[in-house]
Amino acid sequence: MSSLIGADESERARQLALAGLCLALIPLTLWAAASGTASVSLGDVVDAIVAFDGSREHLVVTSLRLPRVLAGLLAGSALAVAGAIMQAVTGNPLAAPDLLGVNAGAAAAVVAAMSLLGVGSQSALVWYAFAGAASAAAIVFMLGSFGRSGATPLKLVLAGAVLTACLSSLTTALLIYDQATFDSVRLWTAGSLSGRSMADIGAIAPYILTGLAAALLFRRHLMTLSLGAEAARSLGQNPLLWRGFAVVLVVLLAGGAVALTGPIGFVGLVIPHIARLTAGVDYRWIIPFSAAGGALAVVLADTLGRILFAIQSFPVGVSLALLGAPFFIWLARRFRGHGR
Repeated sequence: MSSLIGADESERARQLALAGLCLALIPLTLWAAASGTASVSLGDVVDAIVAFDGSREHLVVTSLRLPRVLAGLLAGSALAVAGAIMQAVTGNPLAAPDLLGVNAGAAAAVVAAMSLLGVGSQSALVWYAFAGAASAAAIVFMLGSFGRSGATPLKLVLAGAVLTACLSSLTTALLIYDQATFDSVRLWTAGSLSGRSMADIGAIAPYILTGLAAALLFRRHLMTLSLGAEAARSLGQNPLLWRGFAVVLVVLLAGGAVALTGPIGFVGLVIPHIARLTAGVDYRWIIPFSAAGGALAVVLADTLGRILFAIQSFPVGVSLALLGAPFFIWLARRFRGHGR
């Protein structure tokens, strides 16, 4: 009886923590939309959203700041959930879209499409991002599967690091010889929310929202998949089918996020770990916590970067690297003695 009561209390605590995290996104969104070189009050931000009147303050909010915040919310949620899914499927705590080459593949495909094919619309570029992300994931798995031991976590990380280095070099080479493309994507390649428009959001949001909805809807199956192939089969699941489904979700989420904001790092790696510390090892909770936590982390990092460095176009990828690298070092040291 006491164990059942304890389980109910733990479940209630998770629900309250998740609700608090989601509610925290509201004041954060308003603060981020109010922050910038032009003075805009929180009241003006609310009025611009609910009663737009065409004034200068309302135009600043709706055309510049609100798209930037929405891009951060979408990309943060997508990358964090993609990282959580990859960690569940591979059983690798270091799995993340940026470490296993998925982000680099999407970025290389987008830059190649812009530089070599002249593609410019977000609605078209997102398909190149999906193709690049899927190709990179397939190559990493193939390289990591060589040898008798098959695809081990260490080999997957090494293959991802090698592929990321190769694709990043290829992307840099294309930009060196194409100044026009470099001028248009130099901030995007560092991971930036600057210059996003509502049209950009509208072109990519359906793919990201579809991926997020599917991840939340089927999170029980992802939890079963995280137990390993044998355990999944014993519970009546087809591991091959659901791994394929998980890959599709990662491509939708990571590819959409990269097409929208560029290759932002650390979100897909660090946020699922924070969610695991908060909600335990149950992916039915890790995935929604990652979605809310990733959105909060990207918007917060972007706003702090703009305020601290006094540069409105400061890339959020740099802010997250400054915040995420020390945290991950602390995380690694914290669990080093626990064999994790």
